[in-house]
Amino acid sequence: MRVWILGLIMICLPAGLAAQDARALDRPNTVLLMRHALAPGTGDPENFVLGDCSTQRNLSDAGRAQAQRIGQALRSAGIIPTHVFTSEWCRARETAELLNLGEVSPLPALNSHFAGRGDRAAQTRAVLARLADLPEGARPILVTHQVNISALTGTFARSGEIVMTVQNENGQLVEAGRFLIDP
Repeated sequence: MRVWILGLIMICLPAGLAAQDARALDRPNTVLLMRHALAPGTGDPENFVLGDCSTQRNLSDAGRAQAQRIGQALRSAGIIPTHVFTSEWCRARETAELLNLGEVSPLPALNSHFAGRGDRAAQTRAVLARLADLPEGARPILVTHQVNISALTGTFARSGEIVMTVQNENGQLVEAGRFLIDP
């Protein structure tokens, strides 16, 4: 475990992650929340259709490269999540796939609730319930949207940023550090 943490520290320090933040990954009940990689713009077009990527805001070439670099950095540090969950939005799903960290599973509760497209409270409860159902020792990464991360943690995440969280005794997610490779 110590080698894993040391590797993470070595790759993260240039990206702005302090050594004390990396120790958060050594705690039980760690959950990584990742905002999808760079997808220029805000929200989605009026003609948005969930299953049609041509109607959505999508990753740029820089966003695709960012997702691949983040995945490579995590793999190089030996950080392989036990579960990779993603929003069904194309930009989140593509980010999760480009990370190349394992089988990607859609989790509709991670879908964006920006501009009234979902139910913030219900989706947040559903995400926390899904995390509670994971086996002891699970280390999931959830690829989602800024509004979902804010609802779960009360913090803002940049494009491609991973907010490392620890579940407290009440099952709530508390920020324990951050990891970012700029696009």
